[in-house]
Amino acid sequence: MLKSTLIKATEAGARVMQSFFQGSFTISNKEGINNLVTEADHASEKAIFEVIKADFPDHYILSEEAGEIIMDSNVKWIIDPIDGTVNFAHGIPLCCVSIAVELDGEMAMGAVYNPFINEFYFAQKGFGASLNDKSIQVSRETSVGKSCLVTGFPYTYLDHPNGPLEVFTRLIRQGVPVRRLGSAAMDLCWVAAGRFDGFYEHKLQAWDSAAGYLIVEEAGGKVTDFKGHPYSPYQPQIVATNGKIHEELLGWINNER
Repeated sequence: MLKSTLIKATEAGARVMQSFFQGSFTISNKEGINNLVTEADHASEKAIFEVIKADFPDHYILSEEAGEIIMDSNVKWIIDPIDGTVNFAHGIPLCCVSIAVELDGEMAMGAVYNPFINEFYFAQKGFGASLNDKSIQVSRETSVGKSCLVTGFPYTYLDHPNGPLEVFTRLIRQGVPVRRLGSAAMDLCWVAAGRFDGFYEHKLQAWDSAAGYLIVEEAGGKVTDFKGHPYSPYQPQIVATNGKIHEELLGWINNER
């Protein structure tokens, strides 16, 4: 039942995204620079909540816009109603719904759906990852120098020592292609699908990565923090790769190369 509810909730949020896309809707700014939230974010979140609460009214929910709805439950839903809101607000179809299900403190399932390119990613712990119901695997590239990477940039602290600009410059100067799409959930899914060989970012929230990181792992990849420790979505740093370039990429990120 958890799986079917997860799929229904993800599809419900995506339908709302589609109904607002390139239309007229209100846009406001949360705390910080270019931290947008739109009328569509709230409407998507509402549709997702309605599906989950209809089936599981007592479950814990953590969502980007509503925050925490704390319940005495061993199941937590981690929700980003629109990942890539800036893209969405500008009519760029690189955005998605991202929902994860955490069971007893471990990520059990994740779904990421971009309806504009018709890509529905799903993973269940121990059962592999899929794109539109077809199994996916990470790439086989063994060298960072031959990899295609993806990252994200915050709108603040860009110039911190060994921060986003320093790491980006370090890789670019070595001729490594590094892309920036504007949706961490999509970045992770495209690593899982083998399109990118690796992804790193300095500061994410749980709702940005909870579903995507499980999808990468279930596709055969590796996900850690910048120190190489097992990944938790409740800390900010992430490195997700095909596993074969992981240690080398950590070296570049930590300026050890």
